[in-house]
Amino acid sequence: MQDATALSLVELLLAAGAGICIEMVIHWALRRFLHRRSAVHALLRRTGRAAQAAFALSVALIISPALHFSQGVSAVLHELATLSALTVVAWVLIVLVYVAEEIVQTRFDVTVPDNLAARKILTRTGVIRRVIVAMILVLTGSSALMTFPAVRALGASLLASAGLVGLIAGLAAQPVLSNLIAGLQIALTQPIRIDDVVVINGDWGWIEEIDTTFVVVRIWDLRRLIVPLTYFLQNPIENWTYHSASIIGYVYVYADYRVSVDAVREELQRILAASPDWDTKSWNLQVTGLDEQAMQMRALFSAADSGHRWNLMVEVQEKLIAFLQTQYPEHLPRTRVEIRPEPPVRRPGS
Repeated sequence: MQDATALSLVELLLAAGAGICIEMVIHWALRRFLHRRSAVHALLRRTGRAAQAAFALSVALIISPALHFSQGVSAVLHELATLSALTVVAWVLIVLVYVAEEIVQTRFDVTVPDNLAARKILTRTGVIRRVIVAMILVLTGSSALMTFPAVRALGASLLASAGLVGLIAGLAAQPVLSNLIAGLQIALTQPIRIDDVVVINGDWGWIEEIDTTFVVVRIWDLRRLIVPLTYFLQNPIENWTYHSASIIGYVYVYADYRVSVDAVREELQRILAASPDWDTKSWNLQVTGLDEQAMQMRALFSAADSGHRWNLMVEVQEKLIAFLQTQYPEHLPRTRVEIRPEPPVRRPGS
């Protein structure tokens, strides 16, 4: 009897191996003849191992009734087959979700200057993909546990005693689920998106990754700021690229009242025209402040994105200072002290 069971197990493993070999041949043939189509290529590249597992399980289920197993072995194999089927189905669904996201990503390029539409789509697909994967894992785990009678009875008694509504409300109060709900809100309303330029607590950086429960912000000095998703819904933040990647830069210059504002304005125009970081859309120079020592001039200029804006701000600032030093060195801001000679002192009898 034991020899027959061992022989049947060997036959079952051989059948599963044959299923894997058949899938590998089919998979190779499809990749050979359909590799030029990006969507099909992404599907074949990601579904290889999941398809092998599905083929092996299918062949094993087909051949198992013809094999002679004892009642106890058949029961164990039935439970393993059920768990394996749930695992393979979840695996295939997760792979298909990743393939769908990859296909969407190939259609949108975030490296172009005006990438607002692409960043919207990639942010939404990334968050939705994580939520769907989490739901698949939870449902698969629940279904796997419910295959065991003891766990199924425990779950039924728990729902009967506490109530489904109370259980959901209690779980929703937990931080993890709060962040999951915040992730869905961010995916739908999009106060932030992938590659957005933001300022959080004085730190300036880019949204690098939006995960299920947190956001990774890449600071300008390559540090990474890990922020919970709920923070972006409960606190004000600066988003410099909410409507567009284009952004306005500015610098302040202080000079004596005798400096010609028109000359400084002409010099600003010359600097911007020669700079590759200026997008040629807008610029201006105005006197925005006066005090007892100097006047304040503000130079405004547009740039395609935050990186070009920073480079342009530094360049304009340096070159305007150099212009004032060479053309108006005596009109740089300085503190004035007026000294008047005292009148001669008259002495009595003089």
